[in-house]
Amino acid sequence: MIERSSMRNWKFHLSSIVLLLPSLITAQTPTQAIALEQEGRLAEAAEAWRGVTRKNPGDAAAFASLGVVLSKEQKYNEAAQAYKKALALNPKLPIQLNLGLAEFKQGHFADAITPFNKVLTQDPNNLQARTLLGLSFYGVKKFVDAANHLQIASQAQPDNAELRHVLAQSCLWAKQYDCAQEQFRQILQKEPDSAAAHLLLGQALDGLDRTPEAITEFETAARSNPKEPNVHFGLGYLYWKSQRYDEAKNEFQAELALDSKNGQAMAYLGDIEFKHNNLENAVSLLEKAIRLKNDVRIAYIDLGRIYSQQKKYPEAVKVLQRAIASDPQQSDAHYRLANVYKAMGNTAKAQEEFAKVRELQESPQEDMVRKMTSSPPALNQP
Repeated sequence: MIERSSMRNWKFHLSSIVLLLPSLITAQTPTQAIALEQEGRLAEAAEAWRGVTRKNPGDAAAFASLGVVLSKEQKYNEAAQAYKKALALNPKLPIQLNLGLAEFKQGHFADAITPFNKVLTQDPNNLQARTLLGLSFYGVKKFVDAANHLQIASQAQPDNAELRHVLAQSCLWAKQYDCAQEQFRQILQKEPDSAAAHLLLGQALDGLDRTPEAITEFETAARSNPKEPNVHFGLGYLYWKSQRYDEAKNEFQAELALDSKNGQAMAYLGDIEFKHNNLENAVSLLEKAIRLKNDVRIAYIDLGRIYSQQKKYPEAVKVLQRAIASDPQQSDAHYRLANVYKAMGNTAKAQEEFAKVRELQESPQEDMVRKMTSSPPALNQP
């Protein structure tokens, strides 16, 4: 029979063990954490590294190791926080690439740029950092910077088709049309039946004022894939630029048959009706176009001209101001607005608008690329 004093002692020791158990569990070491990681027990390894950082909150290497494990678990937000803590404790740790990649994987392209830049400052030949930096600039729509870095990366990886596609898009959106043309031609050597590549090459050629060649590329794209988004609009726009209005009309109608909400195609159809002096049809199409897409500049310009002809001057002022807001660098809207003010007897405002016309002088060429779409394709993250 157990004596009461022994039982009391036994209960005391048991309660002590229970109280000590949490501290025993969390008293992990770097060696244990590394062993767990090597065994593929990532969640346990992460918890082990957390235990190390709780015990030694100034251990920068432990925070860096925690970030590595969390990245392997694809917990990129937590990983980035761990890397930032490590770098705050020791800025010389070689984990800037890890931090950049953790931000990149979350789609935080702006946050990824600084760490990738730091890697390249230390090692300009780091191809991974160069590629990811270029992709990050593309992600934040800094296309000139993207093109500069991706050209270097692509030269080192000539068989990387996906990288070449992003480089080509970067050049196109940066208005570096010679670069874009060269990239799309190389893409077409490997993908000769790609309607999208022919379409994009056509945009580059149009940017170089080589409209007949651009038309050929769009015609090829339309034959290759008649349902390619925007191919009929783009071809119609090139016909329109070439004053081939009947052919343009057919293409705009073909685009609307595929996408009845294409405001650009609707607006250019309205412009053709205006050019043919079918004012009622023109107004109907143009007004519908701006309901579909409220920044279609040509629709506002044409409506301003029609309202002015009809002496609906307040309405003309309103739509021409919208045209100016959509692109203040184009002089034609300022000129037409000046004439409307003049017809209204508002000499002061007319002179202001005529002065802006003189300041702007020659209007820049309208950008076909941005007519086709408001933004380039999103990145497929590695």
